[in-house]
Amino acid sequence: MGRQLDGYGTGSSVLSVLQDLPSPPWPCRSKMEKHLQCISVLQWVISFLALGLSATVLLIYMFCTDCWLIAAMYTAWLIFDWNTPKQGGRRSSWVRNWTVWTYFRDYFPVRLIKTHDLLPSRNYIFGYHPHGIFCFGAFCNFGTEATSFSKKFPGIKPSLATLAGNFRFPVLRDYLMSGGICPVNKNSIDYLLTCNGTGNAVVIVVGGAAESLECAPGKNSVTLSRRKGFVRLALEKGSDLVPVYSFGENDAYQQIIFEEGSWWRLVQRKMQKIVGFAPCLFHGCSFFSAETWGIVPYCKPITTVVGEPITVPKVEEPTPDVVDQYHAMYIQSLQCLFDKYKTHFGLKESDVLEIL
Repeated sequence: MGRQLDGYGTGSSVLSVLQDLPSPPWPCRSKMEKHLQCISVLQWVISFLALGLSATVLLIYMFCTDCWLIAAMYTAWLIFDWNTPKQGGRRSSWVRNWTVWTYFRDYFPVRLIKTHDLLPSRNYIFGYHPHGIFCFGAFCNFGTEATSFSKKFPGIKPSLATLAGNFRFPVLRDYLMSGGICPVNKNSIDYLLTCNGTGNAVVIVVGGAAESLECAPGKNSVTLSRRKGFVRLALEKGSDLVPVYSFGENDAYQQIIFEEGSWWRLVQRKMQKIVGFAPCLFHGCSFFSAETWGIVPYCKPITTVVGEPITVPKVEEPTPDVVDQYHAMYIQSLQCLFDKYKTHFGLKESDVLEIL
């Protein structure tokens, strides 16, 4: 019996026993990567929806605890730094190159297509279409380096413009500024196009909140016919206009679209006027299954095509006729861009771009 115990205790016997044990169910590499991609997208969605409000509540709570001094110091810094978003922001190349954004890109996936060179000696206003629910294509391509914007357009520095209200929230404002995101207001855009040299590209999601209310999978419509402010701004600053269209942006979520005149649509319009954005009723899939509802967007390809720049002269006080002229040129250029590339990215030849 002793010999048997001694024999059982040898290294070779122990190794043999270990080899016979069932191996742990480690997930395969592809499944782990898919989970990481999903987490990277989910953190951005949750950050956009809840980070600002959560940070505000936490800051107020800290004033009621022993950490009040930290809260007071941050509040003092917030007051001192209040105008930074309007003055070019605080871009971080390190944040823009985080690995998490490559997982974000690969989830859909998101692609950036260059059609023409852009001169670093000029400034640009990119008109981004369509809005979608969260502008995933705009953020990934212009708020990060995941799709290598700086390599494709050397000497051009993109600044994605979003609601100014986002920059009133602690922590969220710093998170947005680190990606080169700026408020979509006159002071901020004026600074970028006049006080920041050349090679600047301000990206404006022209359709805004109104367009988000109309987005749905397979729908190709943009709110543009009455949106002329960005054209006037381009003329005043002598900045070239560049149409940008993201195929697949509207496919990320399913949305309940209410009829005009209905009670729910009136509520959405009212909220849009009060807070600047429209509360959409949408759903994607859950983290664990594509068959159940959740806030994770669907894995649908998003391809952003940057069109040919329209040369715009500097006119300090453009007349309505001049604005209309360049607005019509912009619409025509956007329609040509859509028609040229639509069949390359999942649409049919018969599909048309609807201008609302």
